[in-house]
Amino acid sequence: MARTSTPGPSSSNHLEAEFKTALQGILPGGLRFFASIGSTNDEALAWASDGAPDFSLVIANEQTKGRGRMGRRWFTPPGSALAFSLVLRPQGIEREKVGLFSGLGALALVDALQAFDITAQVKWPNDVLIGRKKVAGILVETVWLGLEVDSVVLGMGVNVSPDSIPPPEGLNFPATCVHAEGPVLSASEGPHPISRALLLKTLLEAIQRRRAMLASDTFLRAWESALAFRGESVRVWGSDAEPFAGQILGLEPDGSLQLRLPGGTITVIHFGEVHLRPI
Repeated sequence: MARTSTPGPSSSNHLEAEFKTALQGILPGGLRFFASIGSTNDEALAWASDGAPDFSLVIANEQTKGRGRMGRRWFTPPGSALAFSLVLRPQGIEREKVGLFSGLGALALVDALQAFDITAQVKWPNDVLIGRKKVAGILVETVWLGLEVDSVVLGMGVNVSPDSIPPPEGLNFPATCVHAEGPVLSASEGPHPISRALLLKTLLEAIQRRRAMLASDTFLRAWESALAFRGESVRVWGSDAEPFAGQILGLEPDGSLQLRLPGGTITVIHFGEVHLRPI
């Protein structure tokens, strides 16, 4: 498959201007754009430690060392995906609900895609699927000052164009992209696929709306309703445990996953190094 070439300086300036125009008035904390970067999460963590305000955004056209969960590399070739990290400063009850920020990102992306008539689901704990294929992954990292949460970095990688899908040998779960699943939008200059800037704008607006209800039962029920494989049997395993099977029932108040084991016992799977696959 042909890959998009790395943009030159003028192209990068145009991309930065496109994102800044689309996000005008949305980012009270500011924006840092990179034509290419190792990891947006690393940059956001450093910015957070240096006092980045709440809702500060790091976005890159290309990531060369993007990180997923459990040390996996996130594939982000130039010009093809959304690769960004959002600095959040939890306040009040949010400080007690840090475990829900992964669900915040996933549910907001489901909302954003629905705005373009694309139905998506959340593969617990932090992937988003379209048609049971992975379209996005989320990496949440927390900065602590003693026992207090200082900041949360919400990193997301969203496959937008076909070039963003890793080669088959690099996949551990079937993958897709927004352009393969979504509508072609009409405009005065003719039909065109959803742009990364428009998708990001819609996603950040959804994060703001969902964040306002983070501590509520409404948020949890919406996340639960969006769960992929709910009612189905799945196989679950961690880094130091044998795989076991269970039926997905729903979520605990802290976002942990409820499973019914074959004998009828209900168990709870907490966040961590957890793999989940449908049977």
